Formats: sequence, structure tokens, C-alpha cells
Amino acid sequence: MWAIIGWLVAIWIVLAVVGAVVKGLFWLAVIGVLLLAGTAAYGAVKSRR
Repeated sequence: MWAIIGWLVAIWIVLAVVGAVVKGLFWLAVIGVLLLAGTAAYGAVKSRR
């Protein structure tokens, strides 16, 4: 389970960085940050159980 969450976090960070570097793809950075936050929240909730 942690491996999947780790891979998702890595993918979202890459999307956020690519979106921030390419100014035309700012929306990609926003989506990457939102998905990163969602994945982190999901991981935090799952680890408490």
C-alpha cells in the first residue's frame, strides 16, 4: 500500500514541477499540487487505522 502511495506522490510532484517550469502548463502544476495533497491526506487517514 505504501509503495502505491509513494509512486503517486512522486508522479504528482513531477507533474507539479513540469507545470511550474512550463508557464503555459500552469494548470498542470495546479492539478499536481491538488493530487499531491489528496494523496497525502489519503495516506494520513489510512495510516491512522
